[in-house]
Amino acid sequence: MSEGTISAILLAAGESRRMGSPKPLLAWQGVTLIEYQITQLREAGVNDVIAVLGHHADDFLPLVTTSGARAVVNERYREGRASSLRAGAAAAEGAKTVVILSVDQPRPAAVTRRLLTEHTSGITVPSHHGRRGHPVVLDGSLLPELREVSEATQGLRAVIARHAAEVRDVPFDSPTVLLDLNTPADYQRAIARDNP
Repeated sequence: MSEGTISAILLAAGESRRMGSPKPLLAWQGVTLIEYQITQLREAGVNDVIAVLGHHADDFLPLVTTSGARAVVNERYREGRASSLRAGAAAAEGAKTVVILSVDQPRPAAVTRRLLTEHTSGITVPSHHGRRGHPVVLDGSLLPELREVSEATQGLRAVIARHAAEVRDVPFDSPTVLLDLNTPADYQRAIARDNP
């Protein structure tokens, strides 16, 4: 892993429509999901966690700051995830390595730490039985592209597709790298499995 700043862009600006309640405030391992994510990212070796907020940003700001992260408010969050990725990438100026994760994808520090350890250049993604998951780790040289993503061009997917030859898959035995909490049923299943 290169020396220098490792920034994480934690996307937490959405309206949580399918969940029906704000995802950042969901209980996860004794804290809120946003606090859990920030703590785990920092424990994994990320020096700079950028939480991109939007919907109900004021409700989450205190949790972000007390957890040791920076908050960026995306006023255009209704335009979609790509607008938040652009806002986060703009705030990650000078980062050598960038980790991208959504707040509804709880990941223990061990997952991100392993990805950072195995990341040498380009793009590094976790996979489980051939399916790619999150977080995605990118070289800082790709930040200019991240600042230009749009919903119309599929955002982060387009960046990964453009650099397909530089993508390294890191296989994980655990399906944790695929966990995504989109609906109340997803959340209840994850809690029932006690899936960290």
